[in-house]
Formats: sequence, C-alpha cells, structure tokens
Amino acid sequence: MRIPTCLALVLLSTACGRELPSKEEIEDARVRVDLAVHAAHQARTALELLGLLPVYTCGEPRRTFVGKVTDGVQVQVACVTATAKALDDTSDEVVLSFPEAHCTVNGHTVSGQSAFIFQGGEERMDVFADLRRLKVDGESLEAKVGYGTCGDEKRFWTEAAGALPGRAGSSYSVNGRVGLRDNGLPLIGGTTLVFDGPAEVSGPLGTDHITLTELQYEVGEFLPKKGEALITTADGRRLRVTFSEVLWRVGKVEVEIDDKEPVTVPIVR
Repeated sequence: MRIPTCLALVLLSTACGRELPSKEEIEDARVRVDLAVHAAHQARTALELLGLLPVYTCGEPRRTFVGKVTDGVQVQVACVTATAKALDDTSDEVVLSFPEAHCTVNGHTVSGQSAFIFQGGEERMDVFADLRRLKVDGESLEAKVGYGTCGDEKRFWTEAAGALPGRAGSSYSVNGRVGLRDNGLPLIGGTTLVFDGPAEVSGPLGTDHITLTELQYEVGEFLPKKGEALITTADGRRLRVTFSEVLWRVGKVEVEIDDKEPVTVPIVR
C-alpha cells in the first residue's frame, strides 16, 4: 500500500525528532529559569512603581506637571502620601511615602519612602528615583528607575541589582528598558507592562547571562504572559524560555535546552 506523501512526511518527522533532555538536564534548567524569572520580577516591580506616576506631556511647565503628579498618585493609591518641593530653578522633587503596614500596590505590600527628581521640562524632561529605601513584600527593593522624554530620545529604564529575595545565596542584576507604543508612550501603567534587556544571575550554579525580550506582564500575575528569555548558563548551555498565554495561566513555561526537544517546567512564586 502506498503511503500518502503528507503522512509519510509526518512519520519521517516523528522518527527523526529531536533528542529529549534528561531528567537531570530538565531539573537544572528549571532551577536556572526560576532564578531568571525571579530576577526579572524585581525589575518589573520597580517599573510598576514608576508607572504610578503620569508621564510628562511635552510643552507643559514642569511645576504645573509636578502638581498633577502629587494629586494623581494619591488618587491612584489611597495609602500613599505625595509631597512636592522645588529643589532649584531646574529641578523639583516628589516624595512618595508608604506606611509601614497595609499599603498594597499592584498586589504587593509596599512600605518606606522614595524621592522622584524631575529635571528640565517643556522640551526635555528627565525623571530619576532611587527605590532602595522602599520595601516590597518585606524585602528591600534594590533598584533605580527613571525616564527621559521629549526631544530626540524617549527612554524608560530600571537598574535593579542585589541579593535575590527568597533564593538564598543568589544575586542578580537587570538593566530593563520599557517598550514604547507607536505614539511614543511607554507600555507601562494601567494593567500591562512590557520590558526587555540584559540580566545576570549568580549563585551556587555560577553566573548565568540572560537576555530578556519583550516580557509582557499583567498586574497581579507573577509570570509574563508573553515574551522570551535566552539564558547562557555558566557551563555553556543555552536555554531558550518561551512565555505564552496558555502556559502562563497554569504557572508553567516552555524551555528548549540547547537543540533538544522543548519541555514545560513549573515556576513557583
């Protein structure tokens, strides 16, 4: 009996399928992906705090805008206190103060204080904040955030680095960049955040180098619902991690170890 061409191709593809990774390789990948996801989560949390503030509208007087910032953030988060003051002719400061208990922001308990510095205005505005005086879910947030907008460049960023909360013996660094919409506004705030950038995780397994690409988060969810992470491990392996809406809902990700058959692994917050 002659096998139809399409069926023959399916059988050939199945017979010549890629090698499955071993149990040891899968467990090693799961641990490394877990660390990478937790590192990205630190950067994501910092950017969400930046997203509490409205983005500067080019051409508006800086101090008029700063007044809107203090009013707007207190409407958005009832438990925060926002105060503003002029630093000099070119800079203003907005201090956000969160109480020591029962202040929830995007599903996280936040306490402490941080100052956001606004410099310039009308033709160029730069905003910067050091968040290291804040605690999120009881852990210090080792991050800086900021943006520059108007003029030739629009950039929204975070630099997060330190000990990885909940993962003893591991440290991380992430340089995150927020994606921009077609109209130049950042993909930050509201219910969605999209960012990418390089990262590193160091610990008992050595130092892994990570490239995060268009991670899309929904407020209140730990895993990205879309995006990719490429991990070059300390021992030279390559892990390609794919985040998808199907797996995101059940707390799993797809991982391709080198050129072997992809597998799914669970990631626990």
